[in-house]
Amino acid sequence: MLCNQCSMSLVGGCSIKGVCGKDPDLNALQEALLYGIKGTAAYYYHALEVGYDNKEIGHFLAEALYSTLTNVNFDKNRFLELILENGRIHLEAMRLLDKAYVETFGRPEPTWVSTGTEEGYGVLVTGHSYKALYELLKQTEGTDIKVYTHAEMFPAHAYPEFKKFDHLVANWGGSWLHQKKEFAEFPGVILGTSNCVQQPTKAYADRIFTVGIAGLEGVPHIRDYNFEPLIKRALETPRMKRAEGEKLLTGFHHTNILDMKDKLIELIQEGKIRHIFVVGGCDTPDPKMSYYEKLTAMIPEDAIILSAACGKFRYNARDYGTIEGIPRFLDFGQCNNVYSIIEIAIALANELGTDVNSLPLSIVLSWMEQKAIGILYTLLYLGVKGIYIGPRPPEFLTPRVFEILRKQFDLRLTSDPEKDLKNMLNKGVKIEEGSTLTEELN
Repeated sequence: MLCNQCSMSLVGGCSIKGVCGKDPDLNALQEALLYGIKGTAAYYYHALEVGYDNKEIGHFLAEALYSTLTNVNFDKNRFLELILENGRIHLEAMRLLDKAYVETFGRPEPTWVSTGTEEGYGVLVTGHSYKALYELLKQTEGTDIKVYTHAEMFPAHAYPEFKKFDHLVANWGGSWLHQKKEFAEFPGVILGTSNCVQQPTKAYADRIFTVGIAGLEGVPHIRDYNFEPLIKRALETPRMKRAEGEKLLTGFHHTNILDMKDKLIELIQEGKIRHIFVVGGCDTPDPKMSYYEKLTAMIPEDAIILSAACGKFRYNARDYGTIEGIPRFLDFGQCNNVYSIIEIAIALANELGTDVNSLPLSIVLSWMEQKAIGILYTLLYLGVKGIYIGPRPPEFLTPRVFEILRKQFDLRLTSDPEKDLKNMLNKGVKIEEGSTLTEELN
């Protein structure tokens, strides 16, 4: 452990046991809670950006933060309860953000998005803030500026209010992981709107801006969504030429999938859809991320893949085909759109008279940072078991705490994709009998 949050801590921080009496497992649980509420705060912030609030979320964030102060709460059982409550609140935050975006920008529609370029000056928008993108589009309307999306902004093309802007033309690049190369190659201006921005290289340091929560040292920050400085700089950059590019499909949402619920259930009952795979999450530079590329390539043709977040850029350009008109690869958008996937799983389970754990469904997640951790807590809160997580276990959990979660929730680390795929297709949730979470921590 490492704890240096108060004046009682040893020089360099308490590393074996806290002077206050905190042990490594308690420290791990406190950190686990902190990382979860950081993820919740991100979605809550974006809902607030467009004027939507839920005071229950704010109340919980205050309670959870306060519980981690020095000498407040030494009860490990309470922290386990708070982590699962974080999962419930995180679900509420995703629900709030979905409502905010649908009511503000319209219900997403399946949409093919170009990856080419158009004639004109270019602005590339990265991050998660649809509010920032919308304000930029309004202010660049009628100019010779074309707007491109990058990474988690890609799904914006599916919302009707964004489709009204003819100068929102295409997507450029993939996940945040390759942004330094992709931003250097983009000839226009870049706008960072949220997390997943990195300090720029010299190749584009003079043509990048931030807005909202995002900030970079030495980079101009747009305040009050006044994009005049950015627009001025964009008109000084080289004009882009028209070039064809492949097209990527996005825009699936629980409402448009549940509109064809009867067809889905029919295909499942007839065995034409043998299995549903949820493969999503963050991209990360870990070499083990190749697991997700290999796994999705091996998934059989009588199975469908539901995906969200930026990890999909490793495998979303493949032609997966269809099953009786239903695309085998369904992109639901940003990481927060895992909410839609949860809604679909619950609805299918209800229609089939079972629970989510009994569905022919497997969940494989990649995590990079705190929003993905919040989503994991939501799935645990909902009682989902047998989740695969990678590319590595969280370092903030002690081996003991991780082992307890593994046993009680059948949490699995990704291993060999071929072996894991075989186990998923022969799905069986194995819950180890014995002591409960709280008993094992005492």
